[in-house]
Amino acid sequence: MKTGRIIATVVAFLAISGSSAFAQALVTATTAASSTASGLVAGLHAGYNWRRDWFVFGLESDLQNGPFSTMSAATAAPPMTALTQAGVDWYGTFRGRLGVTTGPVLLYATGGLAYGDVAMTSGMTMPLLSLSSQTFATRAGWVAGGGIEYMVKPNLMFNLAYQHVDLGSASLSGTMTGGGSTLTQTVTSRAQFQVVTVGFSWLFSADPAHPTWEGAYAGGQIGGGWGNTSSGTYFAQTPPPPSDIRLKRDIVLIGRLDDGLGLYRYRYVWSDTVFVGVMAQEVALIHPEAVVRAATDDYLRVDYSRLGLRLMTWPQWEIASRGERL
Repeated sequence: MKTGRIIATVVAFLAISGSSAFAQALVTATTAASSTASGLVAGLHAGYNWRRDWFVFGLESDLQNGPFSTMSAATAAPPMTALTQAGVDWYGTFRGRLGVTTGPVLLYATGGLAYGDVAMTSGMTMPLLSLSSQTFATRAGWVAGGGIEYMVKPNLMFNLAYQHVDLGSASLSGTMTGGGSTLTQTVTSRAQFQVVTVGFSWLFSADPAHPTWEGAYAGGQIGGGWGNTSSGTYFAQTPPPPSDIRLKRDIVLIGRLDDGLGLYRYRYVWSDTVFVGVMAQEVALIHPEAVVRAATDDYLRVDYSRLGLRLMTWPQWEIASRGERL
């Protein structure tokens, strides 16, 4: 196919792809991410029961690890990566219990105070600029649930329990500017989760001759939990990626536009991503009005919107040009 056809195809493709992303010589990107955690829990508990006829009531406290760590990541162009991690490292409860017993079986409901360690870190990175924020706190909330216990022996009980724990919400935000770029993030973690465990209790005051639920007990439990949702929004604004030939490598000419401007395939020196675009030094000779020189460095940038073009990665270029045989 003739060179003119190649140039016409390239120009048509890039003109259709043109956008105002480089208006005022700034590139912006907004992205979001969210995730929910799940994990195993293990811990210890202790309490005291009183009994009145069919009713058993008492107080119980427990403490367990809470590996409810959730991680979410997001990427956007310009090259921006955001990573957020939120977790509940441990939690405990202090609860009242009220149940009904029929022989060796006890059905109960429970509720009270919950507390735990809530942590969250979030960071954003771009070439030459990064932002990191974090928050750690022991928070108090509430817990509600229920369970069933079975008395195997007068002093040994097995149990299946459910808890809904709510430690409230944690949030963080941050902004950083530098080199003409701005990074902003806002992240929220909902420290609310569900837990199902199986365990055992040893009743210290058991009377083999007269089995009862009354007295002090202690034991352990193991199970699983899910929840602790986190979500974040991330915003980046930066000058156009430098089009300066000094910051590029593996440069290959793939065509020329009608005005003689070359179209190149290349990589930046800090990245392996392949782009299709122009060279700032060449643009300065043909369209000097489209060249931007940043105040913070000596590198040239191109305002692609003035050329009616758009900077693309090589896969984007291939997809957009697919269907037209060059």
